[in-house]
Amino acid sequence: MRGDSTRHDRITRHPTPNARNSLADWTDARHPVRVAITYVVVWLVRISPSLRLKRWLLRRIGVTVGEGVSWGLEATPDVFWPELITVEDHAIVGYDATLLCHEFLQDEYRTGEVVVGERAMIGAGAIVLPGVEIGANASIAANSLVTTDVEPGTTVAGVPARPMGAESDERNRRRTREENADEPDEND
Repeated sequence: MRGDSTRHDRITRHPTPNARNSLADWTDARHPVRVAITYVVVWLVRISPSLRLKRWLLRRIGVTVGEGVSWGLEATPDVFWPELITVEDHAIVGYDATLLCHEFLQDEYRTGEVVVGERAMIGAGAIVLPGVEIGANASIAANSLVTTDVEPGTTVAGVPARPMGAESDERNRRRTREENADEPDEND
């Protein structure tokens, strides 16, 4: 984990030069031929049952892939900026998980690295947003949306993903009480 920075601190913002949304001008951000080739390779990664072939293909499109990485069927790396993904040794990216390194917005697009630590596990259908770092031995529950960094050894779940376990349950209860205390009473 990189100190006290958040994913938003690690994201690079690219303003849209005109009134159109940033996705409408995606060809200014990435060459269409490069994206097309990457898309074909990603399609092969998604359907191949061979972990060795998946690792080899991912490296060809720029993903940093550690030793013994397991990439599940239908799992998708970012098609526009795959070179911003690092998956460290023996990590698992589960079935149909998505690692995004970009966000196309109205007035800008954003890019950011995604780092999956050693022996971390990303559950089926989970989505990891740009700029997120997942620590070593962390676990992401299935169908979670990871919007913030995940500390090493922590298990997170939900939309957005939050820490699980006895300590985190108490933190979540405290946070809920504090949020509810800030809300005005309907009878006021």
